[in-house]
Amino acid sequence: MSLRFNVVEEAFKKHPIEVPVPAERPSAYFGKYVFNAKKMKDYLPAEVCQKLNQSIADGTPLDLATADEVASGMKRWAIEMGATHCTHWFQPLTEGTAEKHDAFVIHDGEGGMVEEFTGRQLVQLETDASSFPSGGIRSTFEARGYSAWDPSSPVFILGDTLMIPTVFISFTGESLDYKAPLKKSLAAIDRAATSVAQLFNPEVRRVSTNLGWEQEYFLVDEGLYAARPDLLLTGRTLMGHESSKNQQMDDHYFGAIPDRVQAYMRDLEIQALELGIPCKTRHNEVAPNQFELAPIYEECNLAVDHNMLLMELMRRVARKHGFRCLLHEKPFAGINGSGKHNNWSLSTDTGIILHAPGKTAEDNLRFITFVVETLLGVYRHNNVLKASIMSATNAHRLGGGEAPPMIISSFLGQQISDYLTKVEQSTNDQLFLMEGKHGLRLDVPQIPELMIDNTDRNRTSPFAFTGNRFEFRAVGSVANCASAMIVLNTAVAEALADFHCRVSNRIAQGESKLSVILDELRKDIKASAPIRFEGNGYSQEWHEEARRRGLDCVTSTPLAYDCYLHDDTVRMFESMNVMHRSELQARNEIKWETYWKKIQIESRVLGDLCLNHIIPVATRYQSDLVDNVLKTKQAFDGDRAEQLAAYNITLIDQINEHSTYIVSAVAEMTEQRRVVNQITSEREKAIAYHDTVAPYLESIRAHIDKLELIVNDRIWPLPKYRELLFVR
Repeated sequence: MSLRFNVVEEAFKKHPIEVPVPAERPSAYFGKYVFNAKKMKDYLPAEVCQKLNQSIADGTPLDLATADEVASGMKRWAIEMGATHCTHWFQPLTEGTAEKHDAFVIHDGEGGMVEEFTGRQLVQLETDASSFPSGGIRSTFEARGYSAWDPSSPVFILGDTLMIPTVFISFTGESLDYKAPLKKSLAAIDRAATSVAQLFNPEVRRVSTNLGWEQEYFLVDEGLYAARPDLLLTGRTLMGHESSKNQQMDDHYFGAIPDRVQAYMRDLEIQALELGIPCKTRHNEVAPNQFELAPIYEECNLAVDHNMLLMELMRRVARKHGFRCLLHEKPFAGINGSGKHNNWSLSTDTGIILHAPGKTAEDNLRFITFVVETLLGVYRHNNVLKASIMSATNAHRLGGGEAPPMIISSFLGQQISDYLTKVEQSTNDQLFLMEGKHGLRLDVPQIPELMIDNTDRNRTSPFAFTGNRFEFRAVGSVANCASAMIVLNTAVAEALADFHCRVSNRIAQGESKLSVILDELRKDIKASAPIRFEGNGYSQEWHEEARRRGLDCVTSTPLAYDCYLHDDTVRMFESMNVMHRSELQARNEIKWETYWKKIQIESRVLGDLCLNHIIPVATRYQSDLVDNVLKTKQAFDGDRAEQLAAYNITLIDQINEHSTYIVSAVAEMTEQRRVVNQITSEREKAIAYHDTVAPYLESIRAHIDKLELIVNDRIWPLPKYRELLFVR
C-alpha cells in the first residue's frame, strides 16, 4: 500500500474543531494591535499628534524631533502590548513582504541593556538592496538600500514585533518595491481628479482612491499537501485527473461552510480584525474547497497593505487548523481558479463618490465625466493594464471560460451606455437625468418589492462598472494589488489631467464652461468607444472584434510585458511622476526573470515526479499485469487463455505507450531547458521558456493523468483530486 493511503487516512480522521469565541464584540477588539488614531491620542502629546496628522494629510515629512516623540510613544505602547522587537515591513518586487527584526535594546554603559527606539529608527533604516530583485539597478557588490516609514499606513504588532509599513528604495533613489510607485500614482490621481472635480464643485480639496479586494483561496489538508511535492514546490498540481465529481453540480457556491473551514474562517477573522483589517464577507466559492474573504472598502494604499498582511495571516492560521492555504491562481486543473477582484473608485473630501450617479442633471454630468475619463485612460493603456496582472501563475486562469479573457474591455450596462449615447449625439448644452434604482414587485407571497440596480453585471468583463465603482476582475489571487492599481491610477490620472487642461484652456479663452465640458466629453466618449463591450467576453467573435478595434490581444505573458517600455507608456509614467524609464526597465527585467524561473521550477519538479514517482509505479503495475498474463496462460489453454488475458494485455500496451511518451518527453524537455538556459537576455529567455519548455508541462501531464486511471489505486503514489478537493 502506498504512503498516500496513510496520509489520506490521517487527513480524513475526525479532527476536534475549536472555534475561538472572543468575549467581546468585534467592534471592541477591532484594531487592538494597531497604533491608530485613538492610540495616538493616548500615547502622544497633543501637539505631536497634531503634527503627525498634518503630515499624513499633507504628505509632508516629519522633523526628526517630532519623529523622536512619535517613536517614544509607539515604543511605550508596543512594550505594554508585549512587543520586544521592531521591523520595517516592506513590499519588494516579489510575491510577498520583507522584514528584519531588531530588538528594542542598546547597551546602558554599565554592563546592562535598556529599551530604546528612536525617531531615526522609525523614519529610516538601511537594508541590503542587492539581495532583493532590482532588475539591474543594484549590482551584487552595491548593497545599500533604504526603507522609509509610510505614516499614512498605521504601524501594528504581529506576534512580538512592532511592524512599520515602509517604502523601499535604492541608494540612487529608484523604487525597489510596490508601495513607492503606488503612493506616487495615488498622488497623481489626487491632483488630476481634484482639478476636474473642482470644475463642478470648487470646495473639493482632495480626492481619495478607494479599493475593496475580494480574496479567493483554496484550502487542502496539510497531510495531503505534504504528500504532493508539486503543490509544495510550485503552489499548483502539475498532474492529477479530475475528480468524477467536482463543481459540475454547482452545489458548493454559497453552500453551507464546512465546520472545520468555519473554525478557520472565524480564527482568521478575529486575528484580522485585531490588526485593523475590516473583514466583512466570507463564503464558499464555485470550486470545491474554494472560499472567499472580502473586507469593507478602504483607502487604496491601506487596502493594499491589509491585503498583503491578510495573505500572510491566511497561511499562518491555516496551518493551525490542519490546512494549507493555496493562493496560486490555478492550483487544480478542470475547476475554477482563484482571482482577487479589485473594486476601485474615487471619492472627494466633501463626501462625494465620483463614480456614483447623482440626483441632479449637474451631478450626473460630473459622474459621467469621471466614468468617461476612466474609460479613456483604460482604453489608451489597455495593453499595460493587462500586462500588470499577467504572470506565469495567472496565465493558467486568464482566457478560460471561468475568468476574464486576455483582452481588456469595460462593461457599463444598458442604462449608462444609453446615457453616453445621448450625450455624444446631443448638439446643445442640454443635460440629462439618469434613472436610479427602481422597484420590482414579485408575485411571491410575503416577499417585499425589490430595488433593482441601474446596471446588470457581466461576469466576462475584466473591467466592469457595478453601480458606483469599477471592478477589475482580472487580478490574480496571489498578486500584490498594487501592480494593477499603479497602472490604473496613473492611466486615469493622465486622462483626467488631459481633460482638465483642454477644458481650462478653452474656459480661459472665454468659452462657456458647460459647453466646453460637454464638447470635450463628446470627443472622449467617441475616442474611448472601442473599450466598451456589453457582450460575451469568452466568445471567439469578441476576440476577432477586439482585434478590429485595435485592442491588445497578446496572449504570451513575456511578450505582454514589452508594452511597459513603449514610448507612450513611459511618457505616461514620467509625466505623472510615478516611475522613470530606468525603473520600468528594471521591473520588466524582474518580471521576465520571475516568469522563466517559475516555468523552470515547474519543469524540474515535473521531471523529478515523472522519473522517481510515476514511471516506477507504472512499471511496477505493468509487471504485476505481465505476471498475471503469464499465470493465466499457464492455467488455461488456447483461446480461453487469450480471452482472459486480453484486457490486461491492453492495459500493458497502454501503460507502455504512456510511459514511453513521458520518459521521452521529459528527456526532450530537460534538453530544451539546457539550451534555453544559455540565453543571457532575460526577455529572450522568458520567451523561449514560454514557447519551448512550457508546452511540455501540459503534454506530459495528459499522459500522466491517463496512467492515473489505469494504475491500481492502491499503489498510486500521490493524493488524487477526489481526496484533495473535499474537506472531511
